[in-house]
Parts: sequence; structure tokens; C-alpha cells
Amino acid sequence: MYLPKRGNLFELYDPLHQKMYTLNLPELAKSTVCYSRDGWLLMRKTISREMFFFNPFTRELINVPKCTLSYDAIAFSCAPTSGTCVLLAFKHVSYRITTTSTCHPKATEWVTEDLQFHRRFRSETLNHSNVVYAKRRFYCLDGQGSLYYFDPSSRRWDFSYTYLLPCPYISDRFSYQYERKKKRIFLAVRKGVFFKIFTCDGEKPIVHKLEDINWEEINSTTIDGLTIFTGLYSSEVRLNLPWMRNSVYFPRLRFNVKRCVSYSLDEERYYPRKQWQEQEDLCPIENLWIRPPKKAVDFM
Repeated sequence: MYLPKRGNLFELYDPLHQKMYTLNLPELAKSTVCYSRDGWLLMRKTISREMFFFNPFTRELINVPKCTLSYDAIAFSCAPTSGTCVLLAFKHVSYRITTTSTCHPKATEWVTEDLQFHRRFRSETLNHSNVVYAKRRFYCLDGQGSLYYFDPSSRRWDFSYTYLLPCPYISDRFSYQYERKKKRIFLAVRKGVFFKIFTCDGEKPIVHKLEDINWEEINSTTIDGLTIFTGLYSSEVRLNLPWMRNSVYFPRLRFNVKRCVSYSLDEERYYPRKQWQEQEDLCPIENLWIRPPKKAVDFM
């Protein structure tokens, strides 16, 4: 989904069928996206900073109390209509304190407090990944790829104790080779299994899968037909999508060929070809993935 800086026309691209749709969504005018999950967007008004949920397919809108925290990241657990939706916003104010705000769609205000959380690593090039919700917790990766989480029931932050697998893009040994390139780290989950994806401009994406307590790098023979969709506001994992298997997809659309940018682990190359990648961001802030309903065409 492409969110323009101005206007009410929003473009949606279906990468499976390679079709483009345009929706007139005046409800999203003068707003910025914060997060995406289960077909819903969490939006914030540019001027008033008021927040709301919006479903671009059903046009349903649900207001949320204004979040006063200048957060590092924000997310929600599930669709706001589910009855169990929890919102989380947090800011790492020091290496021992994380200001944490939580809310739910029917609340009148956010609950905010400073919680103890001793972060172990500091990264000069990466801050944190996107946030995912799984196993009744919010998970995130720090700049070194360590997995940490917030448990809403206990209101506690902690690390998941796993053995890291080195990534050359953020390793001091290779800093001279990659220091000038833009790096990102993404987190995705499928059926309780976590995946982290490192990108470094036009270099190949490096994908690690959490097996028990060990991160293992996956390749064309071990990805097992998965398709990983990376994004700043959400990342998704799907199985056995026709002609899209064993690939990493990015929300960068190439209009001249009408297809998303992707990297095939089978062929070890980008589609479309690589020559433009050093100049373009594969995950622009105005582009995101959103999960459509089963009969999405009925809403177009």
C-alpha cells in the first residue's frame, strides 16, 4: 500500500496477481501511518497528533486516545474489533529505563510508566527492528539482533536468551566494507517461529531463523517455500505462494514493470535487476504491507 503525502487517492498493489487498485480514502488525509496488522492501520493526525484505527477495505474507523509519549516504536496486538487488542508505545530513555505506554481501543487514556530494562548492546548504525506480537508478548530486535520482549500482563521487559549468529553487515570486522551503506533489521514471525532479516543497500538480504535458542541462517534449501515480506510497519511470512516462494519481498514498487522489488534465494539475485538499488530505499516510509480480507476485490 502506498500512502501519498498529499491527496486522498491511495494505491494498493497485489504482488501475487500483479494488479494495482486505487482507493479514495479521505479519512486518511493529513495523517501518517504508525503500524499495520490484520488488515488494520494505526494512524496519527499530522497536526493534532490524534490517533485512530482504520480499515481501508471496510472503511471502519475507531478512535484511540492521544499518545503523549514521543515513542521509539508503537504497535498493537490484533484487530481493534477483537476485544483483546492492546496497544504498546515505548521509548528507551536510557540503558536502564524504558518509558512504556499501553492502551486499548475503549480506554480514555494511556497508562505510562518508567520500567527497568537493562539493554545489553549499543549500535551506532541500527536502533531496533519493527515490533511483532506473538505468544502474548510484543517482540523486537535491538541493533545487534538480540530478541527482547514486553509482557503486557506482568508489565515487564526482558531478553529472550538466544545465541546470536554473526552478521557481516553489522560486524566490526567488516565495518570498512559496509559502513557507508544503509542498513535495516526486520523481525517477522510465523506460527511462533521468529525470523530476522538484515538488509544493507543492494547486498543480499541475510535471513536468520530461531531454532529453539539458536539463530540459524537459512538459504534456498532451508527456507522451505516461505515468502518473507519486510516492512517498517509490519513484516509477514507466508507459505507456498505460487511463483513467489523462497523469496524476500520489499514494499518498493517498480512502476515501469509493475512489480515489487524482491530477492530470490533460489537464484541469488534481485528482481528487477540490481543496478538501481544503491540509490533507492527498499522500504520507503510511505509504503507498507497490509493484509487484505479474503474477498478484497469486493471492497475495491
